Amino acid sequence: MESEVAPSQELDLVAKQIYESNYISRDLSWLQFNYRVLDQSKHIDRSIFDRLKFLSITSSNLDEFCTIRLGSLYNYLDFGKERYDYSSLREEPFRLYLMQELHKFVAEQCDHFTKKLKPLFERNNFRIAEYPLLDADDKARVDLYFHRTIYPMLTPMLFDNYHTFPVLKNNRLLFGVVTKAPQDHQNQLRVSFIQVPSNIPRFYEILNKDNSISFISVEDIIRHNVHNLFRNIEIASVNLFRINRNGDFTLEESEDIETNFLEELKRKLQTRRTGRVVRLDIEENPDPWMMRLLKIQWDLDDQNIFVIPKSALIDFSGINQIVNHAEFKSKRFQPRAPVKPLSFPEQGTRDLFEVLKERDILLQHPYNSMEPVLELLEKAADDPYVLSIKITIYRLAPKDSRVSAALLKAAENGKHVSVLFEVKARFDEENNLREAQRLQKAGCFVIYGVSSLKTHTKLLLIVRNEPDRVYRYVHLSSGNYNETTSRFYTDIGLLSTNETYAHDVSEFFNVITGHSHPTSYINLITSPSDMRNQLIKLVRTEAENSRIGLSSGVIIKLNSIQDKELIDALYEASQAGVVVKLIVRGICCVRPGRKGLSDNIEVISVVGEFLEHSRAYYFHNNGNPKVYIGSADAMVRSFDRRIESLFLLEQEMLKKQAMNILRYNMRDNVNSYTMQEDGSYRIKELNGEEPFNMHKEFYNVTREIIQDVKLL
Repeated sequence: MESEVAPSQELDLVAKQIYESNYISRDLSWLQFNYRVLDQSKHIDRSIFDRLKFLSITSSNLDEFCTIRLGSLYNYLDFGKERYDYSSLREEPFRLYLMQELHKFVAEQCDHFTKKLKPLFERNNFRIAEYPLLDADDKARVDLYFHRTIYPMLTPMLFDNYHTFPVLKNNRLLFGVVTKAPQDHQNQLRVSFIQVPSNIPRFYEILNKDNSISFISVEDIIRHNVHNLFRNIEIASVNLFRINRNGDFTLEESEDIETNFLEELKRKLQTRRTGRVVRLDIEENPDPWMMRLLKIQWDLDDQNIFVIPKSALIDFSGINQIVNHAEFKSKRFQPRAPVKPLSFPEQGTRDLFEVLKERDILLQHPYNSMEPVLELLEKAADDPYVLSIKITIYRLAPKDSRVSAALLKAAENGKHVSVLFEVKARFDEENNLREAQRLQKAGCFVIYGVSSLKTHTKLLLIVRNEPDRVYRYVHLSSGNYNETTSRFYTDIGLLSTNETYAHDVSEFFNVITGHSHPTSYINLITSPSDMRNQLIKLVRTEAENSRIGLSSGVIIKLNSIQDKELIDALYEASQAGVVVKLIVRGICCVRPGRKGLSDNIEVISVVGEFLEHSRAYYFHNNGNPKVYIGSADAMVRSFDRRIESLFLLEQEMLKKQAMNILRYNMRDNVNSYTMQEDGSYRIKELNGEEPFNMHKEFYNVTREIIQDVKLL
């Protein structure tokens, strides 16, 4: 029997159920994160180019969300599998609520672009010009570009009774051209699809006489020249649209890594290109006949369809061409040059191999350069004393990776090189597969991931046979071996010859590459074996300390927290009187500040010029703090389906550095948002305090500043 409750009332009931849950929905929390990114585009103290950059990021984020998270939801809907959200909502009620929220977000994106950003273009020496408003000379230039460059690349794909429906590409601008044949007395409509080329710039550029730049979108150029593709045919309508397909897949465990596994990966990548459509962006006033056809063909309803005003753009990521234009470089945010690490003031003047025999080095990127890590790897590739290099790779720089080049050189120089190349790193699968095969051909021992697990840990081990003894140089980090992202992702890394770390890392590599199962490590906490249990144990120790009157506290900085078991442990600690402070950039399923549940839990999110990627776990431990850093977020996937590691900081100075990172995160009142009980976020107020922007202040940290660091 159909529900007699009106849809709006139904959604109100869903919203009530969501609020009453002790956990925040992962997907709704992600949407709140994207609002915080959009908010960066609203900062009037930023240049128009930096504001456009953040708008572009929201567009890319939304694509990934729809491809993976919405795609995952449709795996349940399409195959009749049960799924319960954290609010105990079934698939369809949650889908309706989520899609409603996504529609609100897209509407705000478009409204912000058209009303707040576009009016600023001309005063900043550029404009997005419309083809009909160009003068005759500029139209002639644009038309010439169409005929010489664009026209030869276009292929109309007809769909009718004699032609099957074409496979239209994911995340690609598309035209649906509805036509009528003059000789067809039945006046039958047909549709042809045209894929806008993705290997040419989104905009054609014209330098005006006043030195301003006009950008004419490629879709606008095609629209006004599309008649060249349909000779002697009546064009009824020209419709611009774009689709997101389901790209969520799980690789099955394969015993034959070298063949079956790689073939399975390649096959799954193909399905990402042909998966079911979960989102359709289409320009306003689309042809109703074509819309009915697309709805039937792709099994869509109105919830999946996002109507974009013509005054906006479909896919804001295309504006990166404007943002990154050489003419505007001086007007974009320019980070300061990195400073030397506190524990390595001699950087550039002393041999790194020798320094690491004396002390550990803590690096905080991008405030410290990634150069010491790259230098260590490049020196090792040529060094005659180096016997072997072992490394885990999740993401590399997309072009001219120095890490990859050093490993190739090391192999050519006869060193034993072992590389665990995680070819399942989302959206980098093809690049990783290609690089891994290059390394294998050069003589490296390459492991293409570990069965059904994803290797996310970031580890490097260099074995060097020196005259006095064998040294093991290790690097443990929260960040990828990617020198490009290290310039704008914040990460923490440790370089060391400490035998405790070296032992743990060596043991861990034996687990990854062989068939070893050590019962425990000294300073490492690893997954999927015992990370969840170890972290819960540390939280419960704080709760017990609080109950017996000892000092206690927990501070955790990460990208996402979603694991219910750890969240429940944090709730129990809060109820025991433990102050819990969470610094969560993205997804946060903890509901803070709920009476009787989480009174003592505070959640902040820092979103600004740098992407907060580092993970740090602090446990007060009655005044003798334990501080772990590493690669792991508090996600079910991190604890159960990934190879991850966190490592305990031993040296007092390095521990204080990590504690100061947490202190500055909590002090920041420029980039920070405070999470509310209902899952929404508010900008942290200054409340009469001086602005404290940690993305600037970290460049000024001294040994004196960290000496007195105390937390809680």
